[in-house]
Amino acid sequence: MSNDVVDVAVILAGGLGRRLHPLTLVMPKPMLPVADKPLLEHIIEWLRSNGIRYIIICTSYLGRVIENYFSDGSMLNVKIEYARANRPLGTAGQLKSAAHLLPNHDRFICLYGDSLYEFNLCAMVNAHNTRHEEDGSMIATMAVMQYTARLDYGFIDVDSIGKVIGWMEKPEFKGLINIGCYVMESDILEFIPSDRVSSMNKVFMDIIARGRSIYTYEIEKEGFRDIGNERAYMDVYREYIEKLGDV
Repeated sequence: MSNDVVDVAVILAGGLGRRLHPLTLVMPKPMLPVADKPLLEHIIEWLRSNGIRYIIICTSYLGRVIENYFSDGSMLNVKIEYARANRPLGTAGQLKSAAHLLPNHDRFICLYGDSLYEFNLCAMVNAHNTRHEEDGSMIATMAVMQYTARLDYGFIDVDSIGKVIGWMEKPEFKGLINIGCYVMESDILEFIPSDRVSSMNKVFMDIIARGRSIYTYEIEKEGFRDIGNERAYMDVYREYIEKLGDV
């Protein structure tokens, strides 16, 4: 599989991983083992299989662990450079720290370093390119997935004097969720402040308010694995151990 339009990806790997303490007290979250290799190595191999050979990793917390393991990327047949921040900057702030490594790239992939992706990235890039030709104001495509959540409690509706007027027992909500993988035009970096904590959602809402377009690309549920907490991590770990088989 090849990709002739986008040849660089920025991986955001500078978070503190608080939801996985104590595992992440001595190891950055992207370096947690998933079967026989770190989570981040799975991500890099997925990018390589989709034609990405130049990878920028944004680091901060315990970043040297990542750099010592991957070095320049030659062991994985890719080129890796690092954008280092001396403190956590949020998702958009991390991306901004890589701006000096992206001056020669009009378009790039941005993704979070704490999830596993298994969908067709090239198809997402092609969808982005097509929409960009149709809508010149387009600045990014966001990968999304259908998600369903059921609350553990009933919702009680009351009027202004506290009289019960409705009861929804353990309601179910459905919608699209952001899975942390984007195709971005390089001018998105102009909307992110330098050396400041900045989240991707706030930057995106500012972009939309200024009249630029952001589109979605929906993937199937099988194409994404979240490592958000200890339970999710152990579920993914067991799944990949089964895929690996006996060692």
